[in-house]
Amino acid sequence: MVPLEASGPNAEQIRYWNETAGPKWTAFQQVLDEQLGALGRRAMDRAGVARRERVIDVGCGCGDTTIELGRRVGPQGPVVGVDVSTPMLERAATQARAAQLANVRFENADAQTHRFPPGQCDLVFSRFGVMFFADPVTAFMNLCVALRPGGRVAFICWQPLRENPWLSLPLQVAARYITLPPPPAPDAPGPFSFADPERVRTILVRAGFVEIAFEELREMLTVGGGASLDQTVQFLLQGVGPTSAALREADPAVRPRVAAAVRDALAPFHTAAGVRLGSAAWIVTARR
Repeated sequence: MVPLEASGPNAEQIRYWNETAGPKWTAFQQVLDEQLGALGRRAMDRAGVARRERVIDVGCGCGDTTIELGRRVGPQGPVVGVDVSTPMLERAATQARAAQLANVRFENADAQTHRFPPGQCDLVFSRFGVMFFADPVTAFMNLCVALRPGGRVAFICWQPLRENPWLSLPLQVAARYITLPPPPAPDAPGPFSFADPERVRTILVRAGFVEIAFEELREMLTVGGGASLDQTVQFLLQGVGPTSAALREADPAVRPRVAAAVRDALAPFHTAAGVRLGSAAWIVTARR
């Protein structure tokens, strides 16, 4: 698969998801899908995915959601997964072939600027993939054009970091040993840029959506997908999330101390099923 050129309004994100995040998400793909899969399925349930529907999966990553959508719509319901990350899409294509789903395909494209066939889609879906647009209004306008009149959008996005202990706890521990980078602006592309429901509502209204609804979803997550305590620490410090990002800029000599402290902080939450910590997300639905 030819990598997407790092150009246009989302050039920085294209580089990030191909050079930094994409390889890590691919390496931790099974762990992430185990951890986040149930949340995505809850969003699909809320979206009311039906047989034969035509679906776009935005920020499809390694393809877990696209494959599940393909199963739900059945063989006569085409599903296209769209992402800017070549490493993740290559893993997605491998997974789809293994699942033997002929109605699923993937496009290496920027959903903000890609020219989708107008009015051909019944549902635009995303599991934690819509928070990274440089211009979210333009991106959702583009996706709105892809929907048929009355078509739906449904996605799940994170509430603020402070409401997600599975990410905030290790970051608080790391802050004892390293200087954290300044937090991004609330509207900067990133995992928490859709945390404010009023901002999201404004984006969707400006993009042409109506009947906008938010469902709060608070769930205990099995962090690291049920891995051992040590493996979960490795996932949080070397995989994805703000603690991993902060450690990339830290003195390597301090990392063992951070790892030991994070392990101690997670130990009380370690169960037979793995490390269990709280999460908070929004399931957002709307209609063209």
